[in-house]
Amino acid sequence: MDLFDLSGEVAVVIGATGVLGGAIAEGLAQAGASVAVLGRNAERGEARVAAIKKQGGKSQFFSADALNRESLSGAHHQVENELGAPSVLVNAAGGNDPKVTLTGDRKFEHIVVEDWRASFDLNLVGGVLLPSQEFAPAMLRRGNGSIINIASVSAHLPLSRVVAYSAAKAAVLNLTQFLAREWASGGVRVNSITPGFFPAEQNRRMLFNPDGSPTPRAKSILEHTPMARMGEARELVGAAIFLASAKASGYVTGADIRVDGGFLAQTI
Repeated sequence: MDLFDLSGEVAVVIGATGVLGGAIAEGLAQAGASVAVLGRNAERGEARVAAIKKQGGKSQFFSADALNRESLSGAHHQVENELGAPSVLVNAAGGNDPKVTLTGDRKFEHIVVEDWRASFDLNLVGGVLLPSQEFAPAMLRRGNGSIINIASVSAHLPLSRVVAYSAAKAAVLNLTQFLAREWASGGVRVNSITPGFFPAEQNRRMLFNPDGSPTPRAKSILEHTPMARMGEARELVGAAIFLASAKASGYVTGADIRVDGGFLAQTI
């Protein structure tokens, strides 16, 4: 028995147009799943689908706004008609908003509440709440499914500067455990992956200077990471396949898998 064979599974990946979500989407497809790439940017979505197909996988792009339940519902119906009933949902949408990043003279007391709410909407409401509300009921009716939420090391330890993002991702961890308890009896497992520091669109300016050299913040991160390097997007794939596969992780729910080079294990 191949514990990591996802043949016959349909995986929905929200946020697959990004670096980390895209790597996970490609990895699930290589493991045999049919992958539905959901997002707002059709050009980037179709590019991800093309990359998956080039590797021999099966994939299709579906336009959807994770912050709009009606949009998600429409995409859900399209996925079922085109690829089949989803058994895996990866919630990889999210990111840090520069408007609530504490830089220069901007302090916590200067944060505008509307910007704070927007960060929670992006990372918690669209990042987990609405997609899970849309896709989980059908999984529960069938009695099986796996939901994988993408958290952050900042959910465990509040990092400097990214206060709203850290708080929202901490809520993602809490909601993951809540849903794991609620849906376990219905056969739906809910887990999370905590990435460490992976260079991507949302954090590149904070980690690298225009000439490609590491910023002081990046140097601090590397000093705090026992493996002394940042992660590569492909290094998230194994954890995602493990959690997606009922054969490999059928008794795993409410868990958080850290893929962080030891960042959260470091003290002094």
